[in-house]
Amino acid sequence: MKLAGLKSVENSHDESVWAATWVPATETRPALLMTGSLDETVKLWGSDELVLERTNTGHSLGVASVAAHPSGLIGASASLDSFVRVFDVDTNATIATLESPPSEVWQLRFNPEGSTLAVAGGGSASITLWDTATWGLVATLPIPRPEGPKPSDKSGSKKFVLSVAWSPDGRRLACGSMDGTISVFDVARAKFLHHLEGHFMPVRSLVYSPTEPRLLFSASDDAHVHMYDSEKKSLVGAMSGHASWVLSLDVSPDGQALATGSSDRTVRLWDLNMRAAVQTMSNHTDQVWGVAFRPPGGTGVRSGRLASVSDDKSISLYDYS
Repeated sequence: MKLAGLKSVENSHDESVWAATWVPATETRPALLMTGSLDETVKLWGSDELVLERTNTGHSLGVASVAAHPSGLIGASASLDSFVRVFDVDTNATIATLESPPSEVWQLRFNPEGSTLAVAGGGSASITLWDTATWGLVATLPIPRPEGPKPSDKSGSKKFVLSVAWSPDGRRLACGSMDGTISVFDVARAKFLHHLEGHFMPVRSLVYSPTEPRLLFSASDDAHVHMYDSEKKSLVGAMSGHASWVLSLDVSPDGQALATGSSDRTVRLWDLNMRAAVQTMSNHTDQVWGVAFRPPGGTGVRSGRLASVSDDKSISLYDYS
């Protein structure tokens, strides 16, 4: 497996690019890359040439996270202005605006069926679940403290929720916190199941394997990537190699590779069978906040793609084979 650089867009936004995700292909268009930036905008880019298709405005502060509905028709963006904006990808029309108190939105993800939007609740130490048919709040999942809290930890700041991920069957939801703990929930019962431990610094990104539904990957400021059996509560592997915080990660659609972005300015490709980094890409000149593999599907799409975004305002696109 390898990455080959295809295209980079310098100054893709006016400020740091903090988020990236792929909008799945529809019957009428190929997949699009969606990026969110500190410049308060969300941009949509053509799949292979990174041609700017449209710019979405509507936030009054930087965009921290973007998410795409599995239908490819709806996008969502979370901003430091405490609002989640839900919009039509092809027309940019606003579908809903979801309000959260200050610093209560850090990351958001649609479930695989597209029926629920999970919003990582920042300082509220909770996940909120929104019904995508009505855009009403259906549940709030509070993050319990790990057993044996330190007596000095009187504030809830350590439970600040940074990341969220759905299992491929939509039955489990995992979230990562500032204190390094990962919490797993049974979504149907809105019930906390257990913590996954091993990190001692913020967990900024989580993703389940698309081919091994129990396998959960985490990226942390401790410079490590962990692999968990999320059902057995066991750490099954740890990978290291980045020189600094691991800010983002994604698993390839074939489940064979992992991509990570780091504050050491690199993107790494990891062979999950070898549990080792097989390639380091140094396209960016500042920390890499987002990496995302393009989902399969769409006409004329033959090969894999990976995108990365950075504080250097650029987007890079790679061929994954």
